Amino acid sequence: MPKLSIRDLDLEGKRVFVRVDFNVPLSEKGSITDDTRIRQTIRTIEYAVGRGARLILASHLGRPKGNPNPKMSLAPVAVHLGTLLNQPVAFATDCVGPVAEQASAALRNGEVLLLENLRFHSEEESNDPRFAEQLAKLADLYVNDAFGAAHRAHASTVGMTRFFSQAAAGFLMAKELDYLTRATSNPLRPFVSILGGAKVSDKIEVIQNLLPIVDALLIGGAMAYTFLRAIGQPTGKSLVEEDKIAMAHRVLVLSEARNHRLQLPIDHLIAEKLDASAPTRVVDGAKTPIPEDHLGVDIGPRTMELYSLEIARAKTVLWNGPMGVFEIKPFAQGTMAVAKALASFGGTSIVGGGDSIAALAAAGVESKITHISTGGGASLEFLAGKKLPGVEALTDK
Repeated sequence: MPKLSIRDLDLEGKRVFVRVDFNVPLSEKGSITDDTRIRQTIRTIEYAVGRGARLILASHLGRPKGNPNPKMSLAPVAVHLGTLLNQPVAFATDCVGPVAEQASAALRNGEVLLLENLRFHSEEESNDPRFAEQLAKLADLYVNDAFGAAHRAHASTVGMTRFFSQAAAGFLMAKELDYLTRATSNPLRPFVSILGGAKVSDKIEVIQNLLPIVDALLIGGAMAYTFLRAIGQPTGKSLVEEDKIAMAHRVLVLSEARNHRLQLPIDHLIAEKLDASAPTRVVDGAKTPIPEDHLGVDIGPRTMELYSLEIARAKTVLWNGPMGVFEIKPFAQGTMAVAKALASFGGTSIVGGGDSIAALAAAGVESKITHISTGGGASLEFLAGKKLPGVEALTDK
């Protein structure tokens, strides 16, 4: 990795500010319903604690719009983190000002402090220099382990790094960058990418950037219907971005001209409405068009088989986005088929996106995936070839 790592820092006795991503889902009663993001950064925290750092953790949670909101407090996270670390985690009721400064000054070697939600201050998202300086006052060293927020130029991810001579990556950040960089620059081949989701507009830059790199690009989800309309196939009531049809057509023409393999679904599961009780049937896209009163809700069995065979032949697979309307169980079979194929193919598997990760959990195959990305938006921007502000702000080796 071209950036400094936490391993490169002398941590003992230093107050170390670590930007983490503890943006976890909370129940109405304030309990954490999924602690994956917290667990993903434990390695960085334990490494720093073990080397005598005085650890100051900072994160956002939800979208409080610059105002304190008890429902988005990180207080429950401090308690949960203490359980995972098997040691107390102090909690500051603000992230800047006297409360935070006193809590930071009181830390001893190996102790951990979690600050209150950064986004309780609007200055965080506006990358306000004075707010960034207030955050920087709390610490001697800076580490960013929040890959999920690396695509945001906020005070805690970019602004405050100017007040430190060194800004390093935590282990999770380094791992994310390592896997995504290898996939996009030097993958073991054949390299297959599977992209799904609702909108072409969300993934078009990723498609354009990956097409020259991959050996096969498999398209699923509602975004496939914009491409199918671009080649003249009837799509019924399926979700189509009318203003993106021309763009989809240009991508298909270019991929064919350059002999890039872009594969669209060859059959579809269709229904009259998005309802678990709605009758479904399978249609062959080329032979039997989707009727005007039906919409595509998942890839069909022949497409599942085709995509599974492509995965089985690959040595590197990158997956982001569901193959159908995954939140409705009868329309989730295509997404589950991809999850199971990935779990058994034996190569390097990289998965990102909430629904894709949820499918791995539902299939019980999370442990069989090489790398599960914690950053949906950040990973998409990286895969689109964009520079991430939170990564660019780190010190080069």
